[in-house]
Amino acid sequence: MMFVRLFVVSICVLLLTTGSSSINENPDKDKLLIEVITYVLQRGHYDPKDINDTFSENVLNNFIEGIDGQHRFFLQSDINNFRRYKNEIDDQIKEADISFFNMAYERLVSRMDQVKAFYGELLDQPFDFSTQDSINLNFEEIPYAKTLNGLKNRWRKRFKLSALEYFSDLVEQQNFEKEKDSTLLIKSEILLEEEARNKTRENIENYFKIFEDIERKDWFSVYVNAITLEFDPHSNYFAPDDKEKFDQNISGKFEGIGARLQKKDQEVEIIEVIVGGPVWKAKALEVGDVILKVAQKDETPVEIGPMRLNDAVKLIKGPKGTQVFLTVKRVSGIIEEVVINRDVVELEESYAKSSIILKNGKKYGLIELPKFYIDFKDQNSRNAASDIKKQLEILKNKEVKGVILDLRDNGGGSLKTVVDITGFFIDKGPVVQVKSTGGKKDVLYDEDPTIVWDGSLVIMVNEFSASASEILAAALQDYKRAIILGSKQTFGKGTVQNVIDLNRIISGGTYGDLGAVKLTTDKFYRINGGSTQLEGVKSDIVVKNQYSYIEMGEKDQDNPLAWDRIDPARYKQWGNQINYDYVLSQSAKRLKDNPYIQLVEQQARRIEVQQDDYTYTLNYDNFVEEKAANKKINEKFAALKDYHSTLTFDWIAEPGMPIDDVVKERKKRWVESLQQDFYIDEAVNILEDLNINLDNYPLAQIKK
Repeated sequence: MMFVRLFVVSICVLLLTTGSSSINENPDKDKLLIEVITYVLQRGHYDPKDINDTFSENVLNNFIEGIDGQHRFFLQSDINNFRRYKNEIDDQIKEADISFFNMAYERLVSRMDQVKAFYGELLDQPFDFSTQDSINLNFEEIPYAKTLNGLKNRWRKRFKLSALEYFSDLVEQQNFEKEKDSTLLIKSEILLEEEARNKTRENIENYFKIFEDIERKDWFSVYVNAITLEFDPHSNYFAPDDKEKFDQNISGKFEGIGARLQKKDQEVEIIEVIVGGPVWKAKALEVGDVILKVAQKDETPVEIGPMRLNDAVKLIKGPKGTQVFLTVKRVSGIIEEVVINRDVVELEESYAKSSIILKNGKKYGLIELPKFYIDFKDQNSRNAASDIKKQLEILKNKEVKGVILDLRDNGGGSLKTVVDITGFFIDKGPVVQVKSTGGKKDVLYDEDPTIVWDGSLVIMVNEFSASASEILAAALQDYKRAIILGSKQTFGKGTVQNVIDLNRIISGGTYGDLGAVKLTTDKFYRINGGSTQLEGVKSDIVVKNQYSYIEMGEKDQDNPLAWDRIDPARYKQWGNQINYDYVLSQSAKRLKDNPYIQLVEQQARRIEVQQDDYTYTLNYDNFVEEKAANKKINEKFAALKDYHSTLTFDWIAEPGMPIDDVVKERKKRWVESLQQDFYIDEAVNILEDLNINLDNYPLAQIKK
């Protein structure tokens, strides 16, 4: 963007003139980073913040959360000491003073050394799993330990919970083997407890080995990001290593498991399963699952919750052909081990694909778009808009009676392709409004009056449809061109980020690689004037799913930008949607008493309860009882995976693409997933209702 180019030049000028002497006087790289990043954020961010006492206290809280959010090391006296700086950090930031960081870092290292010194003695004593005891892991509510003995007791309970999980697994495995072989020599519970405790010891030893590899500069990156987080959840600093990883991800090919992770509330959570990757192929994980532990082959699992996300990712990723063993807490609450074969993530599965749907002798079209892709460096390469256009033309030639565009789990992508795709369904007109840093507003238009598809249209969305997906859904909703079917609302990310390489700002290699900063520079607005930020796009027809009652969207992130409204653009609604209200009422009737939807509702409520339960028993009998109860409850919801549609799906070959056995297998799996997708059934029902000529139906029959 032009803003970024001008902005980089302006910062270069500032630092080469007014700032050069201070840089020479203070060669410390950390101080330089604070100075440059703060300047970049204040001058370039869409909604710059006043660095005042409120900002200062929030940075303090962010930093404490970042380095010890699970209350593993600091005492309450440490926190009280840190809070003496709650109104001083803003002044230190302005002066590029890192005294607070140095003090907190030294205290952290000291407390870690204390824990390393005493954890061995806690694991020397056997655990009594017959006593009634529990542990609360709601770190937002429980205070820090007041004394070192109190901290030891918390670590003892953590160790006991870990050992109890291992002990339970060992007992279960032994019982299973005994059923197969009655001559098997049974180990006593004393030996099994000792074995479980040793596994816990190996785990904590590996945990501290990882911490030993974390350098001071890594902790300083946490401090810098405690500052950037105060601007919004998508603005952050990339240290040199992180920037390299970011560049690799942008290149579009990497080896790993094919899932994107997020650290939230001291848990490593799956936020996206990459289509074509190992996780997707194995159907091993889903969005919302939490990875608790990671193990390599023949090694003890390592708990990753307390780690920095980058360190957790290092354990999970690995060369093609190797295996990684993940202990996972499912969205449903069940804990189990998942084995994944690492591979090269095949991003070609992110391309749009389409299928013919047959129902009652009529044809309907389905296009699934995982992301809005484009290669700006190669204008001849595939892009989402050209692919969607080709597939619409194929569906049109096959005389389909309606089209479903599936944007579920589509996290966004190229804004240009969004504008082009919207234009395939409308006459020329505005698509989205973009407001940039400094208040400048642009309206992006579809200038082409050609309409590729003028028939019935349903857009499918969910909580993970974000950014560009929300722009497309919002525009077609505002034009009243399509029925939006899905979750209560989409993700709600209505902002744009740009990455600025800090090495382009400071010339010369005196300080080494400075990394990069990603900052929010623009905000999206619908053509009706409302922002997609926080509110996302509210579905015309809401269908419950397992995520309906848990925190998943932008509004649940830390410190998101606010929702607001600007003047609407000039546009004219689509005039052919004459039975809009009829469609909504008919769908509501179908969904109200549908047993499948009722079961989904029960599952969603169950997951809501599980998500809010932070108390874990340390008694073996209670642990086994709870585990069995959870298993029984989740068996009730297994029927949801047994759903099989009566619709017939016939996937469409992509023009010019060779069809080999690999392609056939992918398409076969895709069709299988479509046949298990209740929501597509309802989308087809909606298309049928859209096609009804109300003039041929008596009013009494329509209202029935």
